[in-house]
Amino acid sequence: MMRILLKELVARKEFADKRKIRLDDLSLATGISKNTLSRMQSAQGYNTKTENLDKLCAYFDCRIEDLLEYIPEKVQK
Repeated sequence: MMRILLKELVARKEFADKRKIRLDDLSLATGISKNTLSRMQSAQGYNTKTENLDKLCAYFDCRIEDLLEYIPEKVQK
């Protein structure tokens, strides 16, 4: 499963910029709908377009591995 680390990146940017970043602000800056951002932030295993990942990497000035985390699923025997 892939986990989107959006909350973590928002928190880092808020700390660095010394200001609160609302989903409305992020939506305006990236062109990604507020609903999609909300789902990316909270839904486990949310599936999104690579275009959205590209926009977020550009906004946060980060690499894809800063935005995504791979979590291996346990295989039942």
